[in-house]
Amino acid sequence: MAGCETEPDSHLVSSPPPNAPAAQVSTTSVTTTTAAPAVAVAPATCVTTITQSAPPAPQQEVVLAQPSPQHVWIPGYWTWRNEQYEWMAGQWVLPPSSNSTWVPPRWEQQGNAYRFYEGYWN
Repeated sequence: MAGCETEPDSHLVSSPPPNAPAAQVSTTSVTTTTAAPAVAVAPATCVTTITQSAPPAPQQEVVLAQPSPQHVWIPGYWTWRNEQYEWMAGQWVLPPSSNSTWVPPRWEQQGNAYRFYEGYWN
């Protein structure tokens, strides 16, 4: 898998991210130690988002009819925008290839903070 570190970091998009870039891109992690709830750093195409507040529980979604047998449902998720959590609704998308598998975005607790890892096609 190409990308940032071992997997792509967040660049806070409203739809699934594009394929990983062909060139290696370095990332910078920033941890907040003040009252600021999150920090996003954007070197090239990689961003690390770390916040000190836990993400809300996932929202219930109604999955609409599949547009075609090739479409894959990408569930909604919480992202970080404008210093708060924002729900990104699920959607049907066409994978980059027939053998691609979607790895969903996730928040991982790291000590007293939460780090966002963007979803990507594997």
